[in-house]
Amino acid sequence: MAFSRHRVYSVENPRPPRKPRATFSFSGKTSMQIPVRFEIDGLALRGDLHLPAAPAPPLVIGAHGLLSDRSSPKQQALARACTDMGIAYFRFDHRGCGESEGSLASADLLDARCRDLLAALAAMRRRGGFGSGLGLFGSSLGGAVCLRIAAREAIDALVVYAAPVRSAPLRAAAARPGVDPELVRQAGLLGADFDLAPELRRIHHVLVIHGDADAIVPVDHGREIHDAARPPRRLLLLPRGDHALSDPRHQELFLRESALWLKAHLSGRQG
Repeated sequence: MAFSRHRVYSVENPRPPRKPRATFSFSGKTSMQIPVRFEIDGLALRGDLHLPAAPAPPLVIGAHGLLSDRSSPKQQALARACTDMGIAYFRFDHRGCGESEGSLASADLLDARCRDLLAALAAMRRRGGFGSGLGLFGSSLGGAVCLRIAAREAIDALVVYAAPVRSAPLRAAAARPGVDPELVRQAGLLGADFDLAPELRRIHHVLVIHGDADAIVPVDHGREIHDAARPPRRLLLLPRGDHALSDPRHQELFLRESALWLKAHLSGRQG
């Protein structure tokens, strides 16, 4: 199954009804999905909390990519896989994405998204009912967000897919022919400037997944994250894998290995 590309909407542009998208299969064990609203920087962000039947489960929070939202197939599939294993999963829309308020345009793109993720974490802590285990999952720019937060917060397990260490590849992708200039402007790609290399040595318990043919974020970024991180760490390279994770075999491998990594490092951390 191929992942579809997401259109981008700002608060000034109405969002059409969502269309069904391809998703992974899952076992369908009993779980509950709860809509959540929280605020940061005067903006209302929205998400969905997936709760397993188990009491006081550990929690994973997901951060989506630049032009994506919480309804991406990766996020939905991983949420279901986690609840199947007794782990709660919270997926949310960053500002200016999906159903959240705000605009994608930001001079401090990475910092703004880090504030979103920290606000999501604070909202979950206020809600309570979770065990002591905390994991993060981030895709593409969401991976960079999770890396920065994991370098500064107590995180027990981390999975990143196609995460950039620095903003140069994002700017290069935005400069390619055929990219809508309005999307570039809204996303603030050309103004983004970050380099996570000095922070990577504080990362641990990380599974790094990267396609070795990724044309947006080169595979060297994945290798750099893995090599700089402290054990336990693992690098999973997808042969001929692209940035969109379009190969169904890679999708299944991503889901299985991500879920197993989170389970291995969050199991036994219920309340």
